Amino acid sequence: MSEVSNQLPADPISAVGVIASLSKAPDGYYVVAQTTDGSDADLWKDGLFKSKVTRYLCFTRKTGADVVVDVKLIDIKDALPEGFTPVEVTLDTKETATRKSRLCVKSSPCAAAVTAVYDIQMIAKSKYHLVNYACIGEINSMGVWYRMGDVSQHQSSQETSSTAHGDAPANTASKRTTSRPDDEHQSSGNYTMTALDDVPFAIPEKFYENPKEFQYNFTTERSIAV
Repeated sequence: MSEVSNQLPADPISAVGVIASLSKAPDGYYVVAQTTDGSDADLWKDGLFKSKVTRYLCFTRKTGADVVVDVKLIDIKDALPEGFTPVEVTLDTKETATRKSRLCVKSSPCAAAVTAVYDIQMIAKSKYHLVNYACIGEINSMGVWYRMGDVSQHQSSQETSSTAHGDAPANTASKRTTSRPDDEHQSSGNYTMTALDDVPFAIPEKFYENPKEFQYNFTTERSIAV
């Protein structure tokens, strides 16, 4: 049996589906094409008759508003569990997703979820067990196992990453500034730039206490600039 990582995936599953063709999985979706021992994980295959119809479970961990918080596998005749949505058609061909059994998914806003489904695996033989995984049932003699994880840990990891790569806080310190007196010089109706144009003058706070004492008329600068 192939090894399954004991490490929890970085992101929870945000959507679960079924596809008819391995080559037509939606972007960002992981297809459970094989069981943990390397066997074909076709959900539709018939043990007596060879069929061209195939179905494979798939899921995505794309970051979104919702996360998958539970998955159930029920008989096609059973009532739909409260709060669950059935996977009724394939994502790629819009055909019936499964037969005899029905895959149901429960989603929740990420901000409200305490735990979520992080991984789904298929096991060919029911005698095998996956550490840290729980079995939700069997379909076509294959066990469907999923792994739960704490959503708060995932959110904390995202916040830490955002803080590490975020912009530095804006400088909120204010500074009182004033512009120099108008030094425009008119010559034949055309404006002539002077050496002091676009030069800001910053006056310290103490000079505002007694403005007359520090009044300056820029006479020397005017004579140089002309």
